[in-house]
Order: sequence, then structure tokens, then C-alpha cells
Amino acid sequence: MKKITLLFSLFLSIYVSYSQESVGGIEISGSADAYWKYDFANGENIQTYFANDHNSISLGMLNLAIKKSTGKASFVGEVSFGPRGQYLTIPNGDGTDDNSFHIQNLYVDYAFSDKFSMTAGYMGTFIGLEVISPASNFHYSTSYLFGAGPFQNAGIKGTYAFSDKVSLMAGLFNDWNTYKDLNGVSHFGAQLNLAPIEGLSIYANFLTGTSAGGKDEYSSGTIYDLVASYEVSEKFSVGLNAADYTFKSEGGFQGVALYPKYNITDYAQIGARGEFYKTKDVGSDEGEEITSFTLTGKLSHGGLSFIPEVRFDSNDSMPFLKSDFTTSTKSASQFSLAVVYAF
Repeated sequence: MKKITLLFSLFLSIYVSYSQESVGGIEISGSADAYWKYDFANGENIQTYFANDHNSISLGMLNLAIKKSTGKASFVGEVSFGPRGQYLTIPNGDGTDDNSFHIQNLYVDYAFSDKFSMTAGYMGTFIGLEVISPASNFHYSTSYLFGAGPFQNAGIKGTYAFSDKVSLMAGLFNDWNTYKDLNGVSHFGAQLNLAPIEGLSIYANFLTGTSAGGKDEYSSGTIYDLVASYEVSEKFSVGLNAADYTFKSEGGFQGVALYPKYNITDYAQIGARGEFYKTKDVGSDEGEEITSFTLTGKLSHGGLSFIPEVRFDSNDSMPFLKSDFTTSTKSASQFSLAVVYAF
């Protein structure tokens, strides 16, 4: 714990002493968040990542990142503290260790030219639209696609920009969400980035490999993932995330989520997330089909955001509970208020 305290004190002292974004060429950024959620069944019911506690003013996490560039080389280090950083982001997900922090990113990058660069280390995943940091998501609660993972990928990758409209990334990675791979470098991944017209971005992602333990114990898994965003106008934009994951011994999942958003003013936004998520059949066991609708508002001033949100989930397998918490039901709903400060 002394090492953790010293690390936290170092970050804090740097920021408090200088109170600016760059210190000697070191860029400092981060966020902090807290929330209150009320589930209308009067208990913890919707079990997606984050905003789990019922009728409690609860902490999210303190996220701190540093970046340093020297010539063509750069370094990024990012750690998080608190419940969201310790218990709800793998590999500290079991809560049985003594760590009070989680490494989100720890990697180096070298730009060989304006077109080609390579990155090595532990990185936030390139799969999916939503991320761990609440400051980078519009909605505070997360999608089922996000919860299915991956969260991070350790490995080495190269990115080549053919033009300002087309780039390709390819790399070798460990198993999902691990600092080290017990069966060797086991995954291959790639991302094709297209920007065919102004305001439109498309990311076609692919990741395949053998899970920790080796191919004799687990079969390979492959995920195809599509992320797209389009700014229809200055006021209105829409995002899309679709994925298909196959893991032979455990089925996998399919899902699609749509994210329309409208800017009412420079300081007020409203957006929705509609999601369909299905776990695949495993033998004679049928998978679950889940639909979810989330309506979110965001009021911002400077680095501070206030986020009210209402969410409705439905699952024909009836995994939710009514207010007596003994009767199963196929639907659940909740309301939350979150505050996020980013610097």
C-alpha cells in the first residue's frame, strides 16, 4: 500500500503544484465521477457494468493519465483508483487482491514516418464504441456489448495511413484483459479505419485467438466488430456499434446498438441508446435475447458534466426481479444521476 500511496501522491502533487495541462512537456489529464442510482424494483437489478449500487451515493473512480512525447517517440501511462477502477475493470475484477488501482494504459509509440507508427504495451481495446472512462462516454451506464469485452489488449501493433481517409492497424496481442499471456502471444487483431466523407468515420475491427490455458483446453474465439459515427449536422449525430463473437466451447454473442444524440445548446445535450444483445446457443441451452433503451441528458460547464439517465431493459428469460425480490420478471428499469469532472 505504501507504493500505491506514493504513486497517487506523485500524480496529485504534480497536478496541484502546477495546475496546468502540461508540465515540462508532460501532459496530465484525468477524470473523477460519482453517482446515485434508483432501481424501480428497489434493489440491484440491471447488472451491466458501472452504476450498480442501488439508492446509494457511490464513487466511480479517479482516473489519472500522463503523456510525454520526445521527437518521434511518446509514452502514455494511465491508472484508475476507486470501485470502478478496482473491482469493475479486469484484471482486478475478482476483488480478492490488495490492489487499490488498475492500469488502464501503459504503452510506448514510435512514429517512423507521417504514415507509419508502432505501439507496444498494455492498451485500451480497439474493439467497441464505449470505453471504461466515464468522461469519454455519453451515457453513464454501459451497454451489454461493452460488458462482453474486451476491455484491454496487451501487445504490439503497427498502423499505416494510406491517406487521410484510409488507415490500417494490425498487431499481435495477449489474451483479453491480461498483463501477461500464460500460453504465449495468442491473438491477432486488425482495424480498418475509413473516413469516406466529411463527418463519417467507420472502424471495421477483427480479433481472433486462443484463450489462456491453450487450445487443448479452450477453443479459439473470433470477434468481428463495427463502429461508425456520422455527424448529420452541427446539432445531430448518430453512432453505431455491431459485433459478432464466436467462442466454440461457450457460444458467444451478437449485438447491435444505435446512439442518436442532439445538441440542444453548447452546454446541453440529449441522447439515446437502443440495444439488442443475444448470447448464442450452447448445445441444447438456448441463448438469451436482451433489449435495452437508455435516455440520457448531459449538462456541461467547463470540465464538469451532470448526467441524468433513465434506462429500461427487457429479457424474455426473466432474469430480473420485482420489488418483492422473490418474483422473476422480464423487465427492469432504473434512474440515475451522475457527476463527472474531466481535466
